[in-house]
Amino acid sequence: MSDRMSATRARPRPKHVPQRTCVGCRSTSAKRELIRLVRTPAGDVQPDPTGKRPGRGAYLCQDPECWERAIKKGRLENALSTRLSPEDVENIHRFRAERTGVDAS
Repeated sequence: MSDRMSATRARPRPKHVPQRTCVGCRSTSAKRELIRLVRTPAGDVQPDPTGKRPGRGAYLCQDPECWERAIKKGRLENALSTRLSPEDVENIHRFRAERTGVDAS
C-alpha cells in the first residue's frame, strides 16, 4: 500500500488555468489570452490590461472582428450591464488599435 501512495505523490498536479469566454465570438480561452474591459464603479468602461481592476468585467479575444461584433450587437453592453457612451466606444477603439495593431474605425 505504501508503494501506491508514493507513486501518487510523485506526480505533480496540473496547475488550474482559469477559463473565460469572449463576448464577441463566444469562444473559451485561458484568462491570460483574453483582454478584459471593465465597468468601473464610476460607470465608465475602460480597458483592464492587468485584469485586476475593481468593477464588472467582460473579456474579448485578440480578433478585431470580435471587438466590432461585441460593440455593434450590444454584447459588450449586455455583459457589462451598462450603456456605452460615444467616449467609451472611442476609448475602446483606441485601445484595440494600440493593442492589436489594427486602425481604430
